[in-house]
Amino acid sequence: MSPFKYSFANDYSELAHPQVLAALQAAGDRQFDGYGLDEYCLRAADLIRNTINQPQAEVQFASGGTQSNLIVLSAMLRSHQSVIAASLGHIASNETGAIEATGHKVSVVEKPDAKLNAADIEAVLAAHQNEHHVKPAAVYISQSNELGSIYTRGELRQLSECCKSNGLYLYVDGARLGAALNSSASDLGYAELAQLADAFYIGGTKNGAIYGEAIVITNDELKPDFRYHLKQRGALLGKTAGMGIQFEALFADGLYDRLASQANTQAARMARGIAELGYRFLSPPQTNMLFVVLPADVQARLSQLYNYHDMGPNPDGVVIRLVTSWATPPEIVEEFLADLAAL
Repeated sequence: MSPFKYSFANDYSELAHPQVLAALQAAGDRQFDGYGLDEYCLRAADLIRNTINQPQAEVQFASGGTQSNLIVLSAMLRSHQSVIAASLGHIASNETGAIEATGHKVSVVEKPDAKLNAADIEAVLAAHQNEHHVKPAAVYISQSNELGSIYTRGELRQLSECCKSNGLYLYVDGARLGAALNSSASDLGYAELAQLADAFYIGGTKNGAIYGEAIVITNDELKPDFRYHLKQRGALLGKTAGMGIQFEALFADGLYDRLASQANTQAARMARGIAELGYRFLSPPQTNMLFVVLPADVQARLSQLYNYHDMGPNPDGVVIRLVTSWATPPEIVEEFLADLAAL
């Protein structure tokens, strides 16, 4: 039994939303085709195509975010090419060198806010001018990013235009795409994202599914033979139907967006309460991840009550990461704020 009142460590501690579990149970002992050719995956893919308004998009399913990232990027890049990413980007900081293990360098840009812009990309290109360097061929961003911030429509358009003018692919890690697109700070929708990015994935693991991500490819150059890449990387599962069932449940009636909105709502309430207590944030609260700066003594006592990530020292104390999920009860948010106030 956990010694903590509640865990704010991540948004995938709960197994799955009941509606998703019910859909899996309903499939029961029905037979289906393997390797993503089943009726569930086909229907889920169509629902996603409708959502992004891209009837010709390639939609395939993978079990997790790291797997999705390495498959898509290795499919994009030739052996001498690299991908540009912010230093806090997941592929650069939290995937055990998965991209490098595919034979591709990550060209890292030091960005304390974890957000790339066109000037960053141009600077990397300027530093890689001949065959003695790797040749950047793709740009990686996360939406939302590793500090819980989002790219607005204007920011993403600027990145997209820069990539197109320089012959680069733009790839978006959507592990928390639901939280990003349903943020009150967002002016971006699924259709616009699909127009601006060459490929992205829709994260299910962190928004109500047991596991699974939906990889979406809109650039026709990347579609041929993509299933070969899935198979070679161990992602073409015999029971891919398990992911199709979940994504059909998530996208059939808007459940995916409702769950993301619920997580964001609880994080926003928590952020308001924390700000009212006089504490500041490392990055502006925009989604379901909050990065709070606390005095070391307060953090030490709070850590006895709640589970969360200690991100390390800061000039003003210690930074902690608090993450809400679709299942975070409003009551526990109020209890957390009361406990923080008492400390």
